[in-house]
Amino acid sequence: MNQEPTERVKPMLGVRHAMLVYAAPRSLFARVEDTGAYGWALATLLALVMLIGYAEVQTGLIDQTVEQRTEESLAELEKTQAHLIERVELRDRMEEIRKQGEFNKLITRLLRVVVAPVQVLASFLLIASVLYAIVALTGRKPEYHTLMSICVYAGFIELLAYIIRLGMMLSYRTINVDTSLGLLAAPGKPSALAAIDPFRIWFWVLVAIGLIVTRQLSRRMAVASCAVMAILATAARVGLVYAGS
Repeated sequence: MNQEPTERVKPMLGVRHAMLVYAAPRSLFARVEDTGAYGWALATLLALVMLIGYAEVQTGLIDQTVEQRTEESLAELEKTQAHLIERVELRDRMEEIRKQGEFNKLITRLLRVVVAPVQVLASFLLIASVLYAIVALTGRKPEYHTLMSICVYAGFIELLAYIIRLGMMLSYRTINVDTSLGLLAAPGKPSALAAIDPFRIWFWVLVAIGLIVTRQLSRRMAVASCAVMAILATAARVGLVYAGS
């Protein structure tokens, strides 16, 4: 009795496969299909980024830093303006500085807890959309879910960077920590090294591997596309570093 050969079905990707991105990325991306199976992995990643942001707030270092800057502003105001303006006006200005300090606390907390995961999601959507256009321009059939899967699972490298930064905050008792090469620059001065982050480079390497393994792009095109996008992202970060200085 003849038996028809059964087609081997790929196991559906899930959260449990996320750890493969650290040790066996090719094996991970070989499981990727053009489905929304990455949804739980994405939700888990964003939830963990939010929890890490909440943990950063709970350390008290953010409030401590804002309060220190507020006290410095108050001392500077009192030193330079105490003899130039009336006491009532001086008191009003000091009250404005205190209110601004409380507002800064709130904004910084929101940036760590809410804005960080939204920024991660937005970056995935943007990268997947750009890659979709690149794949289409090469004449191949773009698969948006496949491209999103690549970004989401490669994004677990970013999660590792968040965890390391949290550990550095707890160890050095300061919020002025980073995983970029900016740590090698002189403190207090802007440096282009702050835009070079090994974890971001690792992310783009994984995206290139994902594009090659899923055959969305050829090896040469995948490397070239990711290299250009990484350079543009680095240039944008350099601009932000100098704009904020």
